[in-house]
Amino acid sequence: MHPRYLEVLREGRVGYQEGLDLQKRLENEVIERRERDYLVLLEHPHTFTLGRRSKGDGVLATAELLRNLGVEVFEINRGGKVTYHGLGQIVGYPVISLSPDREDVHKYVRDLEEVLIRAMADFGIGAFRIEGLTGVHTTEGKVAAIGVHIKRWVTTHGFALNVNTDLSYYNWIIACEGEPVTSMERLIGHQVDMAEVEDRIIERFREVFGYDDVHAPLTAGLNKASGLAHPGGTPR
Repeated sequence: MHPRYLEVLREGRVGYQEGLDLQKRLENEVIERRERDYLVLLEHPHTFTLGRRSKGDGVLATAELLRNLGVEVFEINRGGKVTYHGLGQIVGYPVISLSPDREDVHKYVRDLEEVLIRAMADFGIGAFRIEGLTGVHTTEGKVAAIGVHIKRWVTTHGFALNVNTDLSYYNWIIACEGEPVTSMERLIGHQVDMAEVEDRIIERFREVFGYDDVHAPLTAGLNKASGLAHPGGTPR
């Protein structure tokens, strides 16, 4: 088996459309070259996304209220229903090749859940799966949503973990299967350093998916040319 390398792009706050554009560029590169995988970690402004299973009634707010709340709405090609993205939430977009030895969508989703379950344990949070549902749950509610898209066995979209998230925005959608939601801040009782959570996600992602090394980018993904030349990176 060839060595597998992961480059992590920590983008900070990024508009949702910019995030989609970055994913598309990375997806094209990974499909073409199969040389390096990517994990994009970022934070979006207030956004509702409608997945392929959305019925059109998952957003409860009117267009006027959405404008007042400062929320954008996007229909996208990931699985799942309606999801919220917003400030205080870490969104992870793995753009990785599952070919040739990981061509199992169910296992991929379970592995994403495992990454987050282990990361939550690092902060003393007991998180778990619920049979028949996707995402990561706690006794107080769902802390992370997962929705993925796969093209030619290359993944896009991913997970959204509520860290210091304003949970009131969930009042305006029927999230996923309608289960209650929570955040790390609510579970722990105080705000959590986002960079520390990203650090644990990166380490657990490398661990669960068995990467040989993690490369830090020389330039942020949004600043790369559309051709995405390979920065060598420095091992972490």
